[in-house]
Amino acid sequence: MVRLSEATTSAGSTGPVLVEVLGNRDGNRWTTHGTTEARQGVLLLLGAVFLVCCMVVYRERYRRLIRHIDRIPGPAALPVLGNALLINANREELFNRIIGARKLYGRHQGISRIWNGLTPYVLISKAAAVEKILSSTRNIEKGRDYEFLRPWLGTGLLTSPARKWQHRRKILTPTFHFRIMTDFVGVFNQQAAVLVQKLAAELYSTSDDGSFDCVRYITLCSLDIICETAMGCSVYAQQHPDSEYVRAHEKIGEIMLNRLQKFWLHPDCIFQCTAQHREQQRCIDTLHRFSYRMIDQRRSMLLQSKAKDCANEADLGGRKRSRQLAFLDLLIDASDGGRLLTDEDIREEVDTFILGGHDTTATAISWTLYLLGTEPAVQERALQELDSVMGGDRERAPTMQELAGMRYLEACIKESLRLFPSIPIIGRRLTEDVVLEDGGHRLPAGTNAIIVVYQLHRDPAVFPNPDRYKPERFLASETVHRHPYAYIPFSAGPRNCIGQKFGALEAKAVLCAVLRRYRIEAVDRREDLTLYGELVLRSKGGLRIRISRRQ
Repeated sequence: MVRLSEATTSAGSTGPVLVEVLGNRDGNRWTTHGTTEARQGVLLLLGAVFLVCCMVVYRERYRRLIRHIDRIPGPAALPVLGNALLINANREELFNRIIGARKLYGRHQGISRIWNGLTPYVLISKAAAVEKILSSTRNIEKGRDYEFLRPWLGTGLLTSPARKWQHRRKILTPTFHFRIMTDFVGVFNQQAAVLVQKLAAELYSTSDDGSFDCVRYITLCSLDIICETAMGCSVYAQQHPDSEYVRAHEKIGEIMLNRLQKFWLHPDCIFQCTAQHREQQRCIDTLHRFSYRMIDQRRSMLLQSKAKDCANEADLGGRKRSRQLAFLDLLIDASDGGRLLTDEDIREEVDTFILGGHDTTATAISWTLYLLGTEPAVQERALQELDSVMGGDRERAPTMQELAGMRYLEACIKESLRLFPSIPIIGRRLTEDVVLEDGGHRLPAGTNAIIVVYQLHRDPAVFPNPDRYKPERFLASETVHRHPYAYIPFSAGPRNCIGQKFGALEAKAVLCAVLRRYRIEAVDRREDLTLYGELVLRSKGGLRIRISRRQ
């Protein structure tokens, strides 16, 4: 028991002083003594010693980090600012500066470094070095820049720390089973048919050269697909491209990129004082509100469906009637009534699926359409394969088996992802030292390792004449002796993309629908494109094509 007692202070006055109970009892009275002043002094001293020790340890670790990082070639860095002025550029110039720094420094070893303020980034673009990072089962923490996605995605599969990721991945892997993918082919074909109808408006374009940006059309189609497969409902993005939900998706990526490249906006206490933070919160509120509403609706629908299934099963003599499930349905089932996954956990994963299966897949499809438009011979060969697999029928939608048989179209998609990977940069925060064999560089724990996928895929030692669009590189005979980490459009190693088969299947279905109906012609030369990285790799002004109806 602790109580307040009247005690005489050193100045002779009396007042309430907190006293310590020793545990001895004399009748009904407690024996107490002393004040807390001595204890407070000791605690303050211990706190000061602990703080000094932390500062010493941090300083020594940081000095070690600097010593190893500065041995790696890179541009001269200013005190405190580092290379912040170099990367403080608009989104188009930023990508060019990163690629330029990689070409200028450490070109032969495939490694260079830059400092963003006091934070080091090591840029890597050689397969052997990439393997050392991505194949590790210990260095699976995402880079610090992924933290800027957490206000939106929370700690879902993309942004979660290692321990949580391992548990969550085990729960989610069954939701991407091949059999479940088969159920989604109908959604792919249905939304691809809507896309074909929307594109018909561009046949009668009033612009001078008949060109238009295909990215906008493909992105809206992909958003409809992922929302219907992830949440079980369409947001009708293709019919209503100016909806609040669509605008929120588009805006939030711009805000996060702007924050990433301005290091003074990295601290939350500063960013939260800006107008962009308020705009980001409005976008997040819109996205989260929609996701939670879908969770409530789908849970209610699932309960009703299960009750009907039980009744139907009895009527059918014990045989169950199959029904198509969305990813959200599978997550609700896997949640075990909230024991394994709460509603917030489910929302995090649904939002992660939508981000991961929306922009990335749309970007891959858009680049493939554009590149096919630059190579008429490749486009014709892809069409011949489609006719062969589909028996010359250009009206019927393809089945899962037919999509799987389109090997050359698959090679076209893979070659597009080689030249223009949807995610041009992958980040890892090292939790233990990594020693690279080529050059002997040591990357100490705490380093942000940045895999520059865009340049990794253009290594002439692996891909001769790397700037040429040549789908044959990905036919079986060409891939036998290739380094497994030389081509990683979906990342690699333990923390690779869980939805890569889903994305590849969607891309095939959409491209099949478009190519059977329209002939594609690229308007801009590849040399004239200005690239930039947002959440995905884009071209300034979009990807302009012309279309004409096939006979």
